[in-house]
Amino acid sequence: MRHGKKVNHLSRQTAHRKSMLANMACSLIEHKRINTTVAKAKALKQFVEPLITKSKEDTTHNRRIVMSRLRQKDAVTELFREVSTKVGDRPGGYTRIIKLGNRLGDNADMAMIELVDYNEIYNADKKAKKTTRRSRRGGSKTVTPPVDTKASNEEE
Repeated sequence: MRHGKKVNHLSRQTAHRKSMLANMACSLIEHKRINTTVAKAKALKQFVEPLITKSKEDTTHNRRIVMSRLRQKDAVTELFREVSTKVGDRPGGYTRIIKLGNRLGDNADMAMIELVDYNEIYNADKKAKKTTRRSRRGGSKTVTPPVDTKASNEEE
């Protein structure tokens, strides 16, 4: 039975795994998308999404918590400045994993993990959506412009 075994160990010891996830999270924040294996992408998603949630509220306490997990000042600064403003209204689900196929050397399943709000290809369709609707029940009617009676009276 696997009760209470949530963490994927990724065939690494604890310190190596934590350092690797912190470095991958910093790269994701900096480049907005990275290519990695599917297992590492899933582990990174669990690691980085709570940090993005904490970055929505810019307090000293939240900055210290995120800094203790990421360990890079530049990544924390970018997370709290640019990324948090872009995902401020989203209630979760900040990352997307797209499977890419198998790697040539060892046939490992590869995936691309990206921040959802930074992908222009997927978000382009969402913004082009029309919000106003027109009623088509009446059909098309030709409208004649109103005649100005004052202007016609002044000419005579």
